[in-house]
Amino acid sequence: MHPALSVILLTTLIGVAQGLFLALYAIDLGASLDLIDRPVTAFFVAGAALSVLLCGLGLLASFWHLGRPERAWRAATMWRTSWLSREVIVLPAFTASVFAYGFASAIGSPLALWIGLLAVVFCIGLFVCTGMIYACLKFLQEWASPLTLINYFLLGCASGFNLATLLAALLAPRFTEPLAVWAIGFTTVALVVRATMLARNARLRPISTVQSAIGVKHPKVQQKSQGAMGGSFNTREFFHGRSPGFLRSVKWAFLVFAFPVPAVLVWLGATEDAVLVLAAAFVVQYAGLLAERWFFFAQANHPQNLYYQAIS
Repeated sequence: MHPALSVILLTTLIGVAQGLFLALYAIDLGASLDLIDRPVTAFFVAGAALSVLLCGLGLLASFWHLGRPERAWRAATMWRTSWLSREVIVLPAFTASVFAYGFASAIGSPLALWIGLLAVVFCIGLFVCTGMIYACLKFLQEWASPLTLINYFLLGCASGFNLATLLAALLAPRFTEPLAVWAIGFTTVALVVRATMLARNARLRPISTVQSAIGVKHPKVQQKSQGAMGGSFNTREFFHGRSPGFLRSVKWAFLVFAFPVPAVLVWLGATEDAVLVLAAAFVVQYAGLLAERWFFFAQANHPQNLYYQAIS
């Protein structure tokens, strides 16, 4: 598949926002149950504001993917059958509930915890909707797996708790190390799941063949031309156009920069109380996530590529 920058930004940005909010709410819930000390209100307000900002940026990026942005509202009309429509509905609902949670926290409302619980429901629902957009496509074998949903959830939590660790270092220092432990934990588990996905996808073989694609049973069929001088929608949108060597470079780049490097930086930043190191950890991990998401889309081999094997 052709990786669209707008979708890459959308999925990574809202993933960070979701993970950040879950980190905030976990601390808020623990404090409300008297399990831990409550940090300053500014920690929750700033975190909620940052989560809303990230969702807004992701939503803005998604408009680049639309041919007619003014008709974006129509994307929600197929909610009964489309996971994309459900995401279009749940994303604004999550953003609005996080905003309400931040406002309620700012004014000290006792309803903040209940509003946050509603936001958690929307948060989990958004993870499911986003992951199922791809996992439900059975003809794309690389995506059609429960691992796709798990991967989206873990990477969102890893990056979100990473950012929460940085926020804690600025506003609630005593929570820096606990959040760092959770960020490293999510990052480690995410690496295991992503490696499992790579191993699984490497073993996949196309169900269809070039013979079944064109309806010719001859044992040797080879395409020499696409039948047109230029490209087409099919060759632009369903194939990334990169070499196998480039794909291998991206794979190893995200395996390094999305997982071990930020995990080490988070630990160093938390133990040494170094805010700049924690900031670097988040920046490095987010760059790694951009590469991971690009590879996620590029690795999906659309069956139509059996037919369009030659571009010119």
